[in-house]
Amino acid sequence: MKNFMAAFIGNMDSIKKWDALDEKTRKQREQEGIAAWHSWGEKNQKAIVQMGAPLGKTKLVNEKGVADTKNELTAFTVVQAETHEAAAKMFLNHPHFTIFPGDRIEVMECLPLPGSQD
Repeated sequence: MKNFMAAFIGNMDSIKKWDALDEKTRKQREQEGIAAWHSWGEKNQKAIVQMGAPLGKTKLVNEKGVADTKNELTAFTVVQAETHEAAAKMFLNHPHFTIFPGDRIEVMECLPLPGSQD
């Protein structure tokens, strides 16, 4: 089995559409989304290595130091699967983009560190 990280992506246009919903509709969709996310987690429980978490504000670190920055990453999860395709298929119809304002989920293999024993 290999590990794969799923990066949940959401752009500002989607967030603006979500924020434009009336409060009652937004709260209802939020509750539906949370329930659907928990259901997804239960369905894929055996494959989940780390459920992950929502991501907050971003700092850029480079040779110039530390600065505020923005990106489209909103959350992450780590799963195990036999293949990259199998890992990706776990996220088909995920509530991140079927209920919440997320745009997409990008799934990538977690490779071993060069020179490590794994």
